[in-house]
Amino acid sequence: MKWDAMQHFLLILLCFGVALAPRFIPLAFFRKRKIPKWFTEWMEFVPICLFTSLVVKDIFINQSYAFSISGQGPELIAAVLVIGIAYWTRSMLVSVMAGLAAVFLLTFVL
Repeated sequence: MKWDAMQHFLLILLCFGVALAPRFIPLAFFRKRKIPKWFTEWMEFVPICLFTSLVVKDIFINQSYAFSISGQGPELIAAVLVIGIAYWTRSMLVSVMAGLAAVFLLTFVL
């Protein structure tokens, strides 16, 4: 029984290390270095690119990993609405909240 408790403790420590490493290594690396302007500008696009890739995958890729837009009514309509809202407001928070609300409402309507 004591060995199981030790394994759980080691598992928790390893999970802690895996979660800490991607946060600590860049912090330690850039703490005393000046970050180039081009890198800062480039990093501003990373959240938008990740969000776009998740949305495009959910709308245009079906369960067999083929390109398809059939059967995606509420999601496709919500995506078009969110594109307009994002362009108008320039706010990711407002866009995400509007997209969630649109999918929720359109799922019940359609």
